[in-house]
Amino acid sequence: MEHGIYLVTLVGAALVVAAAFSSLIAFRFGAPLLLLFLCIGLATGTDGLGIHFDNARVAYFAGSLALAVILFDSGFGTPLNALRQAAGPALSLATFGVLLTTGLFGAAAYYLLDLTWLESFLLGAAVASTDAAAVFFLLRAGEINLRERVRSTLEVESGTNDPIAIFLTITLVEVIAANIHPEAKVLVTDLAVGFLVNMGLGAVIGILGGMAIVRLVDRLNLDHGLLPIFVLTLSLMVFAAAGAVGGSGFLAVYLAGLIAGNSDIRAVTILKRFQDGMSWLAQIIMFLILGLFATPSQFPAILMPAVLLGLFLIFVARPIAVWLCLVPFRLPRPEVAFVSWVGLRGAVSILLAITPLLGGLDNGRLIFNTAFIIVLVSLIIQGWTVGPLARRLGLIVPARLGPLDKVELELPGSAHHELLAYRVAPGSPVARGERIPRWARPSLVLRDGRSMRFQDMGRLAAGDHVYIFVPDRYPRLLDKLFASRAVVDPEDADFFGAFAVDPSRSAEELETAYAPGLTEAERKLSIGDLVTTRLGGHAEYADRVLLGPIELIVRDVDDKGRITGLGLSFEPSAPVARVPVFLSAGEIRDRIAAFIRNRRKPAEAQPAAAELEPVPQPVAEKATGEG
Repeated sequence: MEHGIYLVTLVGAALVVAAAFSSLIAFRFGAPLLLLFLCIGLATGTDGLGIHFDNARVAYFAGSLALAVILFDSGFGTPLNALRQAAGPALSLATFGVLLTTGLFGAAAYYLLDLTWLESFLLGAAVASTDAAAVFFLLRAGEINLRERVRSTLEVESGTNDPIAIFLTITLVEVIAANIHPEAKVLVTDLAVGFLVNMGLGAVIGILGGMAIVRLVDRLNLDHGLLPIFVLTLSLMVFAAAGAVGGSGFLAVYLAGLIAGNSDIRAVTILKRFQDGMSWLAQIIMFLILGLFATPSQFPAILMPAVLLGLFLIFVARPIAVWLCLVPFRLPRPEVAFVSWVGLRGAVSILLAITPLLGGLDNGRLIFNTAFIIVLVSLIIQGWTVGPLARRLGLIVPARLGPLDKVELELPGSAHHELLAYRVAPGSPVARGERIPRWARPSLVLRDGRSMRFQDMGRLAAGDHVYIFVPDRYPRLLDKLFASRAVVDPEDADFFGAFAVDPSRSAEELETAYAPGLTEAERKLSIGDLVTTRLGGHAEYADRVLLGPIELIVRDVDDKGRITGLGLSFEPSAPVARVPVFLSAGEIRDRIAAFIRNRRKPAEAQPAAAELEPVPQPVAEKATGEG
């Protein structure tokens, strides 16, 4: 007995170490990390080293707890501004997108596999949700500085679509296991009612649970070593409580993390570090267990139809669902195309594919093996192409800041303030003599091993360590002062245009100088408001607007989303690749309006590119070279 405990511990710890070591390979070569974890599990399973693991209940239980930990951390790390920015598109994808993907994929599965209609839709529901961990690891590993709107949309979608896919899967398993054949109308009605109840209870308990976590952390004077464990345990209690009363525990734990992470919770730095580590551990454990549970020797019998279904999901079902969900939103076609491609399937799909086995369905093993192969196809095809596709579609933007050496220090009783330790980077604004704002209170400077008061140091020099006490709303402003200059790739040197434009100037001046064809209403706006309007009411860093012979590029926005810097280019460069599909409702409307205008009056000849001259000094100025 004692020998068995040591052996199990040794094997389990060795697998976790191997998975952690594989992350180095993934970071080095940009490989999908989830794929490596699954391969380690497969290599050590029944058909590999011979470790036999065939307990569906244990696999599902461990996977569910791990997913709850991951979702809480995902919500905790999602800022509200990202949620506000991407709420519409992301929630549309997380609800209607899951339903459309389930329907389209289920229809294809019915004709390619020996399954009933309900079993086909069950398989579709299992693979309908995306895997955020795989996507964002690839973005970080490839050092991809993606546009914030696209990143936020993918992040919020992945955090909110899992509960809906889980609800659909479990409901269909129960219907099939009960051996009833309800009419389509009755089934849709029951699903709709059950969905509203499940999600409604999950949302209420999640919101209340998140508020309770914040209150308890602030009221109880727990030791800093115990506090992260206390918060993690409370999040699992929220997950379990919601599920116990018939709600979605996964939605509840995500919302609890979202509320806790965006409140003035105490010891937020310690909590973030702990949850980041626990999230990694949960992913490793979940992926290894699911890899061990699979039996690769059973794959050849269904390999061909499963691969075809994986290709159908990648190239047909996901793109159609994404396009239909994003039609109401004014998103550029390259962004819609990228969102449709970055729909990686992962551990959640494999976890949901275990539920037919738990329900005792006759085709449970067939559904699980098919879902597993589909996940492998998705990771192999999509996982290796995220970075190259983002560059091809022109969604990579130059970094705002260069290298930044910063440490956040936790202080007792400082819920609304932070103590930040910066290392002065060579070439940073403060190293060049820029003054620190009055609202920041430098308290200590370390130079050459000596500590001195800030007032006695004089001008800061590269290599100094500065400790600053600041309100919690302004650290990003200080980051700009202490970061070195961003190194712009030679290919991106002209990314922001050759000329700087004052956003407060009248758009009438643009019409006078370049004749881009503005309407009467647009001429009355400022240039900044014109760009914001053309972008659908929201502008972000690196957005671009094509106006006849010129292109305006957003160089910077303030904390309220107002444009504070614009660039002007005479050689429009975005998007890099033209996407022939994915027209948004706004683009459709614009094309119809342009067609009507062209029918009413003859098109005016555009001035030749060689005759274009820069805007006079009050409108545009030669760029200084700093993006």
